[in-house]
Amino acid sequence: MDKETTLKLLNQVGVLPLFYHSDIEIAKEVINASYRGGARAFEFTNRGENAFTVFTELVAYTKESLPGLSMGIGTIYDAETAQKFIDAGTDFIVTPCLNPAVGYACAKANIPWIPGVSTLTEIYNAQQAGAEVVKLFPGDVVGSKFIKAIRGPMPNVKIMVTGGVQPTAESINEWFGAGAYAVGLGSNLFPKDIIADGNYAWIEQKVAESIALVTKFREAN
Repeated sequence: MDKETTLKLLNQVGVLPLFYHSDIEIAKEVINASYRGGARAFEFTNRGENAFTVFTELVAYTKESLPGLSMGIGTIYDAETAQKFIDAGTDFIVTPCLNPAVGYACAKANIPWIPGVSTLTEIYNAQQAGAEVVKLFPGDVVGSKFIKAIRGPMPNVKIMVTGGVQPTAESINEWFGAGAYAVGLGSNLFPKDIIADGNYAWIEQKVAESIALVTKFREAN
């Protein structure tokens, strides 16, 4: 999927589910449920020993079975790892911190790079290094007032908030009211007990509800 389409999908839907599991079948079920719920971008996090193997299989599966889904990888720290996942077919890369070398690898591959930031200087440096969207992390620690405050000196910055975002009207309204471009949701969409029970219908509903809350907020504002 091309860069512009991925970023457009991220903004239009407004919710990026992020998830890791070592079991390929469970990962497939979670992505299927998210897709049925309306998600059109999905971040698989590089947080386990066999993450690369699982991700490679997921890319092949989603490209064949889930049309229009942008499949990305998260928790990437260095350019070498980034290149490995680029070669595996990732549509975008999300990093916890700001490493311009990863941004360079993404620019060369013409895919979005969404680096983690928590200060004005980091946002500026990320933009200088080619990031069109940045990830404010951890969102609940930095706070929604931060986004409002930087709108003055940086009115056009596109911020995805991750960390502490809840799938509730109150939380969605708070972040999008502050000016978020999108939000990333992990454990609140995929509680361990729900995964253990294989309750994928719950996940589908929770993803759909979260996306509907974003749509409702935007329509009202």
